[in-house]
Amino acid sequence: MTLRSFFLISGLTSIAGLWPVAAQERPNVVLVITDDQGYGDISAHGNPVLKTPALDELHGESIRLTDYHVSPTCSPTRGALMSGHFTNRAGPWHTIMGRSLLFRGEATLGEVFANSGYRTGMFGKWHLGDNYPYRPEDRGFHEVVRHGGGGVGQTPDYWNNAYFDDTYFHNGKPKKFEGYCTDVYFDSAKRFIEDSVAREEPFFAYISTNAPHSPFHVADRYWKPYLKQGLSEREAIFFGMVANIDENVGAIREWLAARDLQENTLFIFTTDNGTANGEKVWNAGMRGKKGSEYDGGHRVPFFLHWPKAGLTNGRDIAQLSAHVDVLPTLIDLCGLQAPVDYFFDGRSLAPLIFQLPTAWPDRFLVTDSQRVQDPIKWRKSSVMTQRWRLINGKELYDMANDPGQEKDIASERPEMVRNLRGNYEKWWRSLEPSFSKFAELVLGNPAENPAVLTSHDWLSGNRGVAWNQSSVRGGKIGNGYPGKWAVEVETAGTYQFSLRRWPLESNAGLDDALPPGEPVPGLTAFRETPGKALKFKGAFLKVGDQSDEKPVSSGQEGVDFSMELPPGKTYIEAYFTTAEGEKMGVYYILVEKV
Repeated sequence: MTLRSFFLISGLTSIAGLWPVAAQERPNVVLVITDDQGYGDISAHGNPVLKTPALDELHGESIRLTDYHVSPTCSPTRGALMSGHFTNRAGPWHTIMGRSLLFRGEATLGEVFANSGYRTGMFGKWHLGDNYPYRPEDRGFHEVVRHGGGGVGQTPDYWNNAYFDDTYFHNGKPKKFEGYCTDVYFDSAKRFIEDSVAREEPFFAYISTNAPHSPFHVADRYWKPYLKQGLSEREAIFFGMVANIDENVGAIREWLAARDLQENTLFIFTTDNGTANGEKVWNAGMRGKKGSEYDGGHRVPFFLHWPKAGLTNGRDIAQLSAHVDVLPTLIDLCGLQAPVDYFFDGRSLAPLIFQLPTAWPDRFLVTDSQRVQDPIKWRKSSVMTQRWRLINGKELYDMANDPGQEKDIASERPEMVRNLRGNYEKWWRSLEPSFSKFAELVLGNPAENPAVLTSHDWLSGNRGVAWNQSSVRGGKIGNGYPGKWAVEVETAGTYQFSLRRWPLESNAGLDDALPPGEPVPGLTAFRETPGKALKFKGAFLKVGDQSDEKPVSSGQEGVDFSMELPPGKTYIEAYFTTAEGEKMGVYYILVEKV
């Protein structure tokens, strides 16, 4: 029985105000998701070193999913969270190589909330596509402040960003901001909320921090105290970044309360994968960390607080749940219009949240870490039920008696292994149609003309890509691999291509060396890598069955090509030939329909 069915059968529109259905009663929603902060990276979960007073307070006042699972890395989690589909169905099963994009046709939280009358805002890390039609502003979000790629200073990000006083993309246009990245995202969300309230519209604010992801930067006052407790610099800065997040969570909750918005705001805090750097201090008894198929890689916190619905007293929900459940749950809790002709891999958790007398049978879920261009069966996989975990199709763990996954009992329970393997086989077959698809970057649409393609999204066949600005500065050759992108030419016409070593905003020539950028608090910033001078003798471009080559002259910022293109899906390949005769994939291409 669904939650709505329960209300219909009961003849009720609400239970003690716990189920708002009228548009004017719908809750506002703030969803905070952090990057690389694990279950153990919260002091309320037993961490003996890290102090997170604001998150501890939220923990004490929230419904808590204690067996909640995501993907072991970031884009995959975001794809599933946004769409309610397993990420291997939705498209972003990697974080680079053209496989971090959420397929067209997938629903998003932004679209569902927007279609139900909400103003929607996205702040921070998107990591589901930097080009049309995959950007958040193309996927239902009215107000967007974001960095590029999967982190500040990655290749699609604005040149020389380094966590402090950066330029971010505001509704698709670069805009300079002052302050630390996490502070900027929370402050931008507050401005968006103020504007939504002034418009008398309910709001959905998605605040997605890139902290505490590497390359580890935060003001000294947050991390220096942790050095005194015997941590390495990396660990101390990681915890300092979490401390800054904690401060921002506390500040925005106080800010909402001061404006009488807290009562009917559904506030969610969660993270995108297991810890990246805190496991040696405290991992809540789990095996594994970010990227792992063991629980430490994908079991993460999930707190939900909503005063108007009575969801303020700390209570644990121990049933198995996952990122694919978030969208269907919010549809129920907020009375949203569900997408038409769209099935969910997840299920609404509303009956558990409201403790309704609804049957809740055991379920079967899979999470895996592909991180390859094309998915590989059983790769770094965990088949999960409430009690069991089947790892990589071979190892079996009884979570009721062995939560640390220390003793493989597959040989003792062959029937359980067969059962879980059979369920995985069904799951895999349902996903296979997605594996041959590509998320084509659309060229020639007025929403993004010119478009900027970057090496972050090279289809490299697992040979690696120049995914951050340090690699670009260092002149990563790419093992002789020519840059390749899956694209769709929207309309026939003349298209101009500018092949570049450096991004447009750098104003640098193809063969220029660049000085290292200024350091920032913390470890070494991507921009501190000196920009290596490279000498090129030629440039090559192929689009579909058309190709062209041109010589390179010293001082050029880019090598320009023009082609008449028909509409349709195709591939772009582009490379420079160095003076030594090596091929180097092109880091940046500007593509404009003229």
